[in-house]
Amino acid sequence: MARSISKRLLLLLPFFILLLFRSTATADDTCIDCFTQSRAAYYPNSDQQGTETGACEYGQFGATLNGGDVSAASKLYRNGVGCGACYQVRCTDAAHCSNNGVTIVITDSGASDNTDFILSQRAFTKMGQNADAGASLLSRGAVGVEYRRVSCSYPSRNITFRIDQSSNNPYYFAFQIWYQQGNKDVIAVQLCETENLTCKILERSHGAVWATASPPRGPLSVRMLLSGGDEGDETWVVPPNDIPEDWTAGSAYDSGIQVQ
Repeated sequence: MARSISKRLLLLLPFFILLLFRSTATADDTCIDCFTQSRAAYYPNSDQQGTETGACEYGQFGATLNGGDVSAASKLYRNGVGCGACYQVRCTDAAHCSNNGVTIVITDSGASDNTDFILSQRAFTKMGQNADAGASLLSRGAVGVEYRRVSCSYPSRNITFRIDQSSNNPYYFAFQIWYQQGNKDVIAVQLCETENLTCKILERSHGAVWATASPPRGPLSVRMLLSGGDEGDETWVVPPNDIPEDWTAGSAYDSGIQVQ
C-alpha cells in the first residue's frame, strides 16, 4: 500500500514542479512594484529644467512639465509610446541617495554611458538626500539607479489636446496629448466627426504627435485606446469635450476628463 502511494507521488512530482515553476514565473512577470537596476546621467548643457527640443516634440512644455523633473530615455522611449510616462528613479549609493528618489516624466529620447535615463539637472540632484549630496551626484556625471513605472498625477489638469504647429485646417491635423494621468499608454487614437460619426484611425507621426491628412470636417472627438496597465484589459476612453470645427494650430483644448 505504501509502495503504491509512493509511486503515485513520484508520478505526480513533475506536475507539482511544473505548477510551482509556472506560479513563480507568473509572480515574477507580474511584479508591479519591482525596481529595475540601471544607470542615469543628466543633461550637461541644459539649465536646471529639461530640454525644449526633446524627441517627444513637447517644446517648452516638455522642459517645464512636472516642475522640470523630466528625462530622456533610451529603451523606455519605445518609439514615442513612452512619451509622457512617469517613473520613480532613485540612485543606489546609500551614503548620498534618498529612499524616494525622484519621479520624472519621459519627454525625450537619448542614452549616454549605458544609461536608461538622462535626467534634467533638477531631477538628478533631487535623488540626493540634501543639496550637498545632490551636488556630489552631479560631480559624478552618471550613477547607478533603480527605477519603476508609477502613475502620473496632475490633480488640477484634465487631459489636454494641443494642436501641433504643423497643422493646417482643414487639410492636415496633428496634435499631442498633454497631462496624461495614470500608468497606461495611449496605444491607438481614433478621430471622429461628431455629427456624421465619420472616423479615422490616426498614425503616431513621431514622438508624442498623432496626425492625419484630410481629417474629418466638423467638431472632432478624440478617442484613445489605453493599454491594459496592471489590470491587463485595454480600454477605449471617449472624453466629453470635443475639439471645435474651427480649431487652429498652436491651440490647446481641454478634454474634460482625467484618467487614473
